[in-house]
Amino acid sequence: MNSMNDTGTVADPASGQTSHTHRLRGLLVTGFIAALAATVATTLAAALARAVGVDFAIPDGGETIPLGGFAVVTGFFSVVGIVIAVALRQWSARPAERFVWTAVSLTAISMVPPLLSGATTATIAALLGLHLVPAAVMIPTLARSLRTQTGD
Repeated sequence: MNSMNDTGTVADPASGQTSHTHRLRGLLVTGFIAALAATVATTLAAALARAVGVDFAIPDGGETIPLGGFAVVTGFFSVVGIVIAVALRQWSARPAERFVWTAVSLTAISMVPPLLSGATTATIAALLGLHLVPAAVMIPTLARSLRTQTGD
């Protein structure tokens, strides 16, 4: 027997399909809002660092990292985090716990390239801090969303 739920979608109550879809949509919406917030926060932090004299010049290539570069990379890796959260939600018995461990580990690994870049101390310190800004937004937000949905 089919019934109508509060979203107006017809579903078979025995399958739980609508509930599953609704929770997945909630995780995705939460994730993309967090990704937008992380991208804005990281770009603003990079602009602030540049305003106080950090040049973001990488010696080997002679290039300076543009502000737009921070936005693109933050947005991309935030979406990667959302994909990891969705996968863990689907295939892990404890998705929130696994997500936190995975995301913290990947954040730690992401801090190695700035340390090896040969940039100035100010640039390295700023880049390390700029790795922590999106992590501070994305990790708790997605972990909380996973806990809310699964009771992990």
